[in-house]
Amino acid sequence: MSTARGGAPRSAAPYLFLTPAIVLFTLFLALPIGYTVYLSLRRTKVSGLGLGRGSRREIFVGLDNLRVAVADGELWAGALRVLGYGTLVLVVMLGLALLFALILDSAYVRLARFGRISIFLPYAVPGVVASLLWGFLYLPSLTPIGGIDFLGASAVTYSMANIAVWGGTGFNMLVLYTNLRAIPRSYYEAARMDGASEVAIALRIKIPMLVPAIILTTVFSVIATIQVFTEPTTLRPLSNTISSTWSPLMKVYRDAFVTGDLYSAAATSLVIAGVSLVLSFGFLRVVRGHAFEEER
Repeated sequence: MSTARGGAPRSAAPYLFLTPAIVLFTLFLALPIGYTVYLSLRRTKVSGLGLGRGSRREIFVGLDNLRVAVADGELWAGALRVLGYGTLVLVVMLGLALLFALILDSAYVRLARFGRISIFLPYAVPGVVASLLWGFLYLPSLTPIGGIDFLGASAVTYSMANIAVWGGTGFNMLVLYTNLRAIPRSYYEAARMDGASEVAIALRIKIPMLVPAIILTTVFSVIATIQVFTEPTTLRPLSNTISSTWSPLMKVYRDAFVTGDLYSAAATSLVIAGVSLVLSFGFLRVVRGHAFEEER
């Protein structure tokens, strides 16, 4: 058997390199998911007054917790709020990211490096810090814009969406801009020789070649939007219009750490994960099907 340097069999070398990743994946992803599934199938049964030894015991209930989670009106009310919030965030954030990437990639732009850093910098600010900064700016006594209750019932969704757009645009812009830089410059030179303007080059060359990157950023943004938690949780002490179940993940947090019902929280987490998978793969399937039809 051939051996690699150091005496280890050559066939075992790939597994040695993969071992750290496998260990980390198992400890921090596979085991938590497995434990969540385990909790979702169980519930505490209380006998008598629940005071004596053995009066509380864990029992197997199968899919009962999942059925209750799926039928929970609070969960779907939060999902509808997140749907409106997510639609606003995705359209504005990805639209701005694409616009900024195209501007920075233009042949006539100046200070492109400074522009990239300036647009990306908000992404480096932790979400909790960004939410606190904007939250205090939204307060009527501190906001520079008078006459608008940014934390009121009619505006709080837009206020939270503004925080997400401010923090996420730079990351998506950088992904799109990096893909733009990978496009051969000869395509643009040939288009300019044919008399194409910068706008025509952007619409007919750059954006079509950016479609895979746009799909990637959209999928990541959809998943992040479904899991929105930081902004409403951070702003909640500043406003009485944000309930403890404003988003699905906030309901999971309330069930697990406020009411102490880990079993319901685990079942709700699985429902959220299932919805995320369905939406992500459904979007990819629709996009691929559309691309296949165009090729035909």
